[in-house]
Amino acid sequence: MTTKREITVTVNGQQYRSEVEPRMLLVHYLRDVLDLTGTHIGCDTSQCGACTVLLNGEAVKSCTVLAVQADGCEVTTIEGLAPEGQLHPLQEGFWEKHGLQCGFCTPGMIMAAYQLLKTNPNPSEDEIRKGLEGNICRCTGYQNIVRAVQYAAEKLQAGASQPVGASE
Repeated sequence: MTTKREITVTVNGQQYRSEVEPRMLLVHYLRDVLDLTGTHIGCDTSQCGACTVLLNGEAVKSCTVLAVQADGCEVTTIEGLAPEGQLHPLQEGFWEKHGLQCGFCTPGMIMAAYQLLKTNPNPSEDEIRKGLEGNICRCTGYQNIVRAVQYAAEKLQAGASQPVGASE
């Protein structure tokens, strides 16, 4: 018999109260309880980065965080980057610069790139590659992903865009 715990989490600017098992991973909470399926489950071992989200503004692999650890926190998922149906410059960059093929790694790549651009708004190619090290793409060869991040960096420098519910 498992005792459930009540948690309160703000996800993409909306507050949720839920009862969860203490062992439930944040990625499963987002996908299975909140039906936010943009966060992907790739490996369950923190190797691929497909499950990357922002937790209190920091990129984390949500397969390594328990939902109860997010109690009282703010989570931003890939769905939270596109306010009112508009694309975030990173999402636009992946589209315009062909930074995706199958798209499975894309949400995690974009969230990791968001963290990178938050701390380094004008990264070099090497800095982009280093910033995305924890995210694996099995399709693209990464060159177009780097171009997509460079595209977004230029767009963001021209006019900032914040994810829904983000506080800087």
